[in-house]
Amino acid sequence: MSRDTATESRATAAAESGLGDKGLSKGTVGVLGAVVIGISCIAPAYTLTAALGPTVAEVGTQLPAIFLAGFLPMLLVALGYRELNAAMPDSGTSFTWATRAFGPWIGWMGGWGLIAATIIVLSNLAAVAVDFFYLLIAQLTGNDAIAELTRNLWVNIPTTLVFIAAACWISYRGMQTTKAFQYALVAFQLVVLTWFAVAAFSHVNNGTAFDPTPISLDWFNPMAVQSFGAFAAGVSLSIFIFWGWDVTLTMNEETTNPAKVPGRAATLTILIIMGIYMVISLAVISYAGIGETGLGAGNPENQESIFAVLAGPIMGPFAILMSLAILSSSAASLQSTLVSPARTILAMGYYKALPERFGKVSPRFMSPSTATITAGSAAAVFYVVTRLLSENALWDTITALGLMICFYYGVTALACVWYFRREAFDTVRGFFFKFLAPLVGGVILLVMFASTARDSMDPDYGSGSNIAGLGMVFILGMGVLVLGVGVMFYMRIRRPGFFKGETLKRML
Repeated sequence: MSRDTATESRATAAAESGLGDKGLSKGTVGVLGAVVIGISCIAPAYTLTAALGPTVAEVGTQLPAIFLAGFLPMLLVALGYRELNAAMPDSGTSFTWATRAFGPWIGWMGGWGLIAATIIVLSNLAAVAVDFFYLLIAQLTGNDAIAELTRNLWVNIPTTLVFIAAACWISYRGMQTTKAFQYALVAFQLVVLTWFAVAAFSHVNNGTAFDPTPISLDWFNPMAVQSFGAFAAGVSLSIFIFWGWDVTLTMNEETTNPAKVPGRAATLTILIIMGIYMVISLAVISYAGIGETGLGAGNPENQESIFAVLAGPIMGPFAILMSLAILSSSAASLQSTLVSPARTILAMGYYKALPERFGKVSPRFMSPSTATITAGSAAAVFYVVTRLLSENALWDTITALGLMICFYYGVTALACVWYFRREAFDTVRGFFFKFLAPLVGGVILLVMFASTARDSMDPDYGSGSNIAGLGMVFILGMGVLVLGVGVMFYMRIRRPGFFKGETLKRML
């Protein structure tokens, strides 16, 4: 089939299904730009400093094995995403694809899962950026009291809202502005992480490490984890740290080749992030060991931010660069993460699954206008409400984020299996990429969803907060999904066209 014939075939299929052009800027993002934005959304510097300690506490030196275990379902799901994108490059991604495969009800909830997850994490990213903002000022001025300003709600909340507003402004200005902002910040955090790893290995080689621990093949063996409970907890944490690569797909209508660039970028993003995580995890354990005292990676006092503890001993006077890297990582991710919910809300407005005003595009910047402002405003309101209620409520909601991630990734992966069911067995490639890979990845994530939901019912899960003996993490996580069901039924009454298949048709 020629390129022109293939393009014409996709255009015909799009017309028959109801897929349409939303007015976004075309051809503005290539593979490199998409990968940079994907890495930014995952935020390796921020994610690693928060996740390494708790994961080591669960699995010890098997940290690399757990990262590999979390990497596998993400890669398998990404392969399914790539096939769906090649067939239907649409900014609605999970919402659009699940609707085409399973119908409007499951499709709507797939879109809700993505929107809810990203809005929740936006508030967390803003909070972390503010924490490191004041910490950095304290380090530069030598005044430790400045770092404590982040604990003052009347300082913290306005500063957080300024960060969210700035991220919205950059996103509103379109992909060209987003790319320019992301290139510098992503490059900086990768340089600092590389510096940290090289310095750590140098200390190990020179005999000046805190607890020199020789790298062993056993570190890569998931069967060496002490218990299945520890393995499951570690995998749950590692799935979270890979989340965000699908932002490369939500930009598909703005890429140079919508059918190929987003899928390639998603796969490359996951592989690059895996490489970064593996190098840093080996460096940390080799330098600090897994002990529970001093600089040990297993020390509970080090788990909140492992880099804040190790940067000084490893990088010396340049440790301040790590604080700046984490600040830039969370700030960059705050902006790039807005890309996904804005484009999903745009698609839902365009296909009339939400009020049509959400489908508006800025005529000047050719970016989602109402959708971007809505996503940013929702994140701001969510942060203010949860922070005023209780800091535990904010962090328990972040813990509940895993439920939504596993839900919408799992649904989308199975949508790939069902959508391509008639052609998946025609070729060996089709069998692997359109059937086996997304099936295994989707099932793993949905099992993790069910397992996490069950475990989070325990009052001791997360911060330990509970209502009538039911864990707060479960109440918040499932509560957000139940809220989505309520909004969906309301939209069915107000906008029945989408639910009748008039605006986005299901493939029979």
